[in-house]
Amino acid sequence: MNKNRLGSSDLYVSEIGFGTMSLPRDEKLALSIIDEAYERGINFFDTADLYDQGRIETVLGKALKGKRDAVIIATKGGNHWEAGKPGWYWDPSKAYIKKACKDSLKRLGTDYIDLYQLHGGTIDDPIDETIEAFEELKQEGYIRYYGISSIRPNVIREYIKRSSIVSVMMQYSILDRRPEEAMLDLLYENNISVIARGPVAKGILSDHGLAKIPEAGYLDYSKGDLEILIRNLKEQTNPERTLSQTAILYSLAHPAVATAIPGASRMAQLETNIAAIEAPPLSQEELKTIKNLSHANRYEQHR
Repeated sequence: MNKNRLGSSDLYVSEIGFGTMSLPRDEKLALSIIDEAYERGINFFDTADLYDQGRIETVLGKALKGKRDAVIIATKGGNHWEAGKPGWYWDPSKAYIKKACKDSLKRLGTDYIDLYQLHGGTIDDPIDETIEAFEELKQEGYIRYYGISSIRPNVIREYIKRSSIVSVMMQYSILDRRPEEAMLDLLYENNISVIARGPVAKGILSDHGLAKIPEAGYLDYSKGDLEILIRNLKEQTNPERTLSQTAILYSLAHPAVATAIPGASRMAQLETNIAAIEAPPLSQEELKTIKNLSHANRYEQHR
């Protein structure tokens, strides 16, 4: 599998990564899916301390035991929670970020995290304090690099100006083209990579997507809009690809994007995700068609 450099770091990530949020509760099955992903060439595994209150980090750590030098582990912190207690609250303080990182290290069973990410962020955060936490964790050897997980333009701009982030994780798909408004080009110009999450939009952009459309629609698409769009995408893109493969390739098309991380709760989903890069590439004409059929969403809040 092709690997791309993550920003200015020396991390080279597989163009298809593995998002762990949708891993099944059955631990044996979860371990087998992660193992298969590794065997098929995926080296980038993304998780977060908030996922099932740390359980997913623990499962990932078990799955990657013995493979540590061959994989890149990314996790996230900033959502303050306590084991056994319901709920969480946003806490980007230096003290909590450093504590959360060390707790993640224990659950993952590793001495270092390759990419540690702020799991959100607002313009009202103590940004300099948060950055200081990441820089100290880096200097102390607990993390190799850091990034943020955000789609908020004002937050992203501040971290570009004030920090040494190497990546920004953001939701990006045919249905969510908000990053195209300004962020993708800006990040590319600053040598900061994008990690594209949600490329198949909760399964809506799949061959069974019509059955997965919520009654309320998705973002600024109504249910009717989505039904028409899915049919048109299937009719007007290469039939040698599944719709989810076309969607994954779309999310990888911009040069700022280093990796796309679709989730997989079943082995068949993993197979479809990996097959995207073995499918016929998107032509420039197809990219134009997809952009004409969909629309360029705009991020209206927190600008």
